[in-house]
Amino acid sequence: MKRPVLILATVVAIAAVAVAAVLYTSRTPPANAPAQAASADTSALAALRSGDMQKLALSDKPVPLPTDSFTDEAGKSVSFENLKGKVLLVNFWATWCAPCRKEMPTLAALQTALGSDQFQVVTIATGRNSPDAVARFFDEIGVKNLPRYMDPQQQIARKAGILGLPVTLIVDRQGQEVGRLQGDADWSSDSAKAILSAVIGQPGG
Repeated sequence: MKRPVLILATVVAIAAVAVAAVLYTSRTPPANAPAQAASADTSALAALRSGDMQKLALSDKPVPLPTDSFTDEAGKSVSFENLKGKVLLVNFWATWCAPCRKEMPTLAALQTALGSDQFQVVTIATGRNSPDAVARFFDEIGVKNLPRYMDPQQQIARKAGILGLPVTLIVDRQGQEVGRLQGDADWSSDSAKAILSAVIGQPGG
């Protein structure tokens, strides 16, 4: 009976990724949002995708991020508005997520390589993740250079259309999503660094 169960699980996983891709590509800015040109040359970025980055979906129509607040590790409210002006890599994760545990050190390595006043990795634990559990998670994997933001009610995740974890968004300086990767990836790879360096270097990107 193990083989049918494994096949069913694989089919369900593939379907979830497909649904996420459809919802992502169908997302559009709010009707009252000002029209904005794409802040990134998506064709140029697409040419830089290799390895895990081939899962990165790029959009020609940047989508504003939710305006709701989330919290930092001290419980203080924060919003993406506070982070506007930098290119961001926003990672949604959870302490119970095994792929997140595998992926997080690569995000830390990316922050070490590219982190500056122009770029920041932002990690948001969404759902039921206590501050102690988040701190323990980071301690266990030896990550010390990433923020410990939390979205306990999943408001940000829901409004951003996050289905499954982890999900990572590339966000331009205007606070708009220009790319999304569903599932874990090696963010310390040459391809990931090339893509993000290109976004950082683009006018308005």
